[in-house]
This record gives sequence, structure tokens and C-alpha cells, in this order.
Amino acid sequence: MTQIYYLIRSRADGRYLVAHPQIATDAENGYLLMFREDFDALSYLNTHGADVADQFAVESVAGSQVKNLLQRWGFVGVGIVQDPLLPKVDFLTHSRLRLGD
Repeated sequence: MTQIYYLIRSRADGRYLVAHPQIATDAENGYLLMFREDFDALSYLNTHGADVADQFAVESVAGSQVKNLLQRWGFVGVGIVQDPLLPKVDFLTHSRLRLGD
């Protein structure tokens, strides 16, 4: 069975929430932030962007679709949020991804 991930997307322009970590020097388009549960994505929004949370929506994507999404949008990789409150994020580039294969 394929893993489902949850993404945060702007209602205004349709762009996804991304991270630009200091460890990435070539991260022009950043790392797509992904959550394992929809409530984790909502917790992240409410904790770190409560004043703009209503401007975003949470959407689901199958793990098997992530690589195509990264290529289409030009993201360097993904940031899988392990703890939405701290936040603790694991960054993976294209070459290290094994999502839904």
C-alpha cells in the first residue's frame, strides 16, 4: 500500500510550502515540506503561522506521485516534518528518495 503524505498549499496562488535550509546551497526552489498526517500539517500551520493559516489548505498526495511533483515544480527534494511543533525536519534530495516505489 502506498504511503500518503500531506502538503500545505497556498489558496491564493497554488504554491506549496517549502523550506530553504542553510545546508542547501543549490536549493533555488527549496524543499517541499511534507507531513505524514493531515493533523500534523494543521498543527504546523497553527503553531508557526496562526495569523495566515486560513490562507492555506492541506492536500494529500500518494508517495508514488512525489517524484513527479518535485520534477514538475523544480524542487531540490523534500523535507519530511517529523515534529511539527519544534519543528524537526528530515531533508532528502531527489537521489535519496524512496517514496512509494
